Amino acid sequence: MSLPPHSASPADAAPAADKDLPLREDIRLLGRLLGDTVREQEGDDAFRIVEEVRQTSVRFARSVGSGERSTGDELAPLLNGLPRETMLAVVRAFSYFLHLANIAEDLHHIRRRRAHTLMGSAPRDGSIERALDRIAEAGVSLPRLHDFFASALLSPVLTAHPTEVSRKSILQSQHEIARLLDRRERIELTAEEHEESDLALRRAILTLWRTRMLRPDRLAVVDEINNGISYYDDTFFAELPRLYGHLEDLLRRRFPDENWRLPPFFRVGSWIGGDRDGNPFVTADILRTALRLQSSAVLDFYLRETHALGAELPLSQLLAPVTAELAELAARSPDHSPHRADEPYRRALTGIYARLAATARSLDQHASARAAVGEAAPYANACDFARDLDVLDHSLHVQGAALLANGRLRRLRRAAQVFGFHLAPLDLRQNSDVHERCVAELLARAGRLPERDAYSALREDERIALLIDEITCRRPLYSPQLEDAVLSAETAGELAIFFAARDLRERYGVAALPNAIISKTDGASDLLELALLLKESGLLQAGEAPTLAMNIIPLFETIDDLRRAASVMDRLFALPAYRALIASRGDEQEVMLGYSDSNKDGGFLTSGWELYKAEVELAETFARHGVRLRLFHGRGGSVGRGGGPSYEAILAQPDGAVSGQIRITEQGEVIASKYATPEVGRRNLEILAAATLEATLLERERETEPAAFRGVMESLSQHAFRAYRDLVYETPDFDRYFRESTPLSEISELNIGSRPASRKPSSRIEDLRAIPWVFSWAQCRLMLPGWYGFGSAVEAWLKENPDGLTTLQRMYAAWPFFRSLLSNMDMVLAKADIAIASRYAELVSDVQLRNTVFARLRGEFERTRRYLLVIEGQDELLADNPLLRRSIRNRFPYMDPLNHLQIELLRRHRASDSQQLPDERVRRGIHLTINGIAAGLRNSG
Repeated sequence: MSLPPHSASPADAAPAADKDLPLREDIRLLGRLLGDTVREQEGDDAFRIVEEVRQTSVRFARSVGSGERSTGDELAPLLNGLPRETMLAVVRAFSYFLHLANIAEDLHHIRRRRAHTLMGSAPRDGSIERALDRIAEAGVSLPRLHDFFASALLSPVLTAHPTEVSRKSILQSQHEIARLLDRRERIELTAEEHEESDLALRRAILTLWRTRMLRPDRLAVVDEINNGISYYDDTFFAELPRLYGHLEDLLRRRFPDENWRLPPFFRVGSWIGGDRDGNPFVTADILRTALRLQSSAVLDFYLRETHALGAELPLSQLLAPVTAELAELAARSPDHSPHRADEPYRRALTGIYARLAATARSLDQHASARAAVGEAAPYANACDFARDLDVLDHSLHVQGAALLANGRLRRLRRAAQVFGFHLAPLDLRQNSDVHERCVAELLARAGRLPERDAYSALREDERIALLIDEITCRRPLYSPQLEDAVLSAETAGELAIFFAARDLRERYGVAALPNAIISKTDGASDLLELALLLKESGLLQAGEAPTLAMNIIPLFETIDDLRRAASVMDRLFALPAYRALIASRGDEQEVMLGYSDSNKDGGFLTSGWELYKAEVELAETFARHGVRLRLFHGRGGSVGRGGGPSYEAILAQPDGAVSGQIRITEQGEVIASKYATPEVGRRNLEILAAATLEATLLERERETEPAAFRGVMESLSQHAFRAYRDLVYETPDFDRYFRESTPLSEISELNIGSRPASRKPSSRIEDLRAIPWVFSWAQCRLMLPGWYGFGSAVEAWLKENPDGLTTLQRMYAAWPFFRSLLSNMDMVLAKADIAIASRYAELVSDVQLRNTVFARLRGEFERTRRYLLVIEGQDELLADNPLLRRSIRNRFPYMDPLNHLQIELLRRHRASDSQQLPDERVRRGIHLTINGIAAGLRNSG
């Protein structure tokens, strides 16, 4: 297997050919080695079929221009009659080729960034250096820059949403292949070394081929916790401290007279083990396990680094004196070896190691891999550990050895500040309906209501009054010693979570569990219900001016919820008791916005616009009440769930919506693609930091005219909303069309996460989670959640405003929000394929339903594409991103056979007699195609 020769458009042919040559060579090499592996492992016949399919698909892709394509007629004779085992080999071959192409592309991005750096090119967008240049050009004052870092908070938050279709074993094999390719790139190899490198790549690809691509069992929550932790070993432990150091060094070079010891404003958070919304497997015991595993991981890292530092600092006090503080630290060490009597740094580090080992035993019952030289007292907290490291740092600086302090020691000191003894702040999350039922039960059992159902009958103002009474009253509603046996399992489980959180905060520090999130927030009482549960578990101190130990965070998800988000918060801030709670949290309130469910509810355009408006209105409301707003963006990996380039997304936020603080979910396949390797991970972390700096300090929107555009956007949104709702929720049997024309049910069978696909047993689209909704449309290559409704909206608006095209073009040129929205849609349409989608439509058994719905889909797709290109002033999709355009074009010939085979396998699977057991090979083939197509698209949900 190999990549087809690149055929560049005239605009990018000459320069791109040179720049992309190493990429094409890498892909050809990997494709050749994969082909050799297929021949050796599966036989000549299987290899011949794979090659014939590949050549047919590539040949057809070249013969068809940019118009509609369909390889069905060409591939059907080759694929439809294949024996099942041969079919599985073909699916695996094309799937693995797409995985290998991803490796080569990631390496090429690293290669191009290094080339720019080596050539001394100007800093690129998304780099901290470029952000600081822009800040200087804008004349931002030094005090304002200091203020930014003093109050900043940046936090990508890892979640366990079931969109990661690749097993960890597969990812590890891919990392080894990437490492070997990278070594070939950076080191000039001798002939013998080149041969050894080829053999190593062959072994790695053979290992990949022989590794099972699919999980036999569904992931447990503990598996997801361990998967999340692995990214710290892969990337975060090394690259986050390096990023801090790089930023401090850049600031010192620009402002040498200033003190740039930055606070730990950049942290990676997690939901894994604390997110209970729709996941019954997350319990109090799982929460304890999550913190224990996190703590063990970070303490292991500290132990390894401390041991390595001991080897790096064999400095003798006979050659240079040390500070009194260091001498005292060394004297307290259990290391009394005469061989190290004159090496105070080593003895001090041996003592630090012994205390860390004791801490691991005390906190987590975890034994260190390397025994300490003697007994020592455990650290009370991570601050004490950091202070010991500061003693070493100070001594080295005072005695003229700052160079030694600024390597591993500097990074370890920063790690201690950022990761503590808990590794990552873990959020709790639960649905508001669950909180409501628990509170109703507690109130009824305490005699505050005649019965449990009476609470749901109360008006919102009555609920608020009752909840405020209880929050300010010191009398508890519940006593764990008396009432555990009589509570429902749901209420007992929720209270157990909060009591466990209280205990874990005492054990690991308050930073370990700082936040509690309420999904499906639609009223002020939702926040007060959580406040009452926190009071019952000791995390809120009652009284006339109550105080709060955790942040209460509403999550507004649907279109209606987003529209009333500001009024809900305004009502809360007007309540003296709630305002006192926020005062006790430093007058800061976080609000989470849901991109996924708002898109499924109202469509791509309306979701984006309502999110934007909600941010503007929230910023105004918070400013009026003197409360600082921090937004938490619940974005998914795909554009249909709020995904897209992070840099552009942050810069497209309205003024006042970032203000130095932002949290963003990193979900599913995005975590692996962004953070599985150190260099790619470092780049993505830097992008978040650079974008937050620029969005906070440059006030980009004030340079444009968004106020003049908002009326236009409101009208477009209304038209798009009607078009989307009319199709998805008002078309008879559309849910049937969706389920039959996509592999939704087969996706739900994949063992890719612990969470069920639907919130409740139901076939309604309203009850389906956004993740499988988006994932299913991606598999059939329609990508509906990322574009549907835009074409109809523009067409309707232009009928009302015949001369309005120039306005839309001006909006695209001048308004970052609108440009980002259309740029993301451009990418989605480039990945979509209406011809492939038409073949999935043939799976719908009702011919009239199939023809009616698909005709609407095709018409809207063509309208959307046409108007998008006119507004952008382009002749083809991704015209301003030739690298991505070439990547997608070169992938299509390798994805088309997978889609064809998936359709054929779905047809066979669904045609089987319901009384018979399903053919496991057919099911496995479907699941393998899902994996391969997701790899080719580079996102799933």
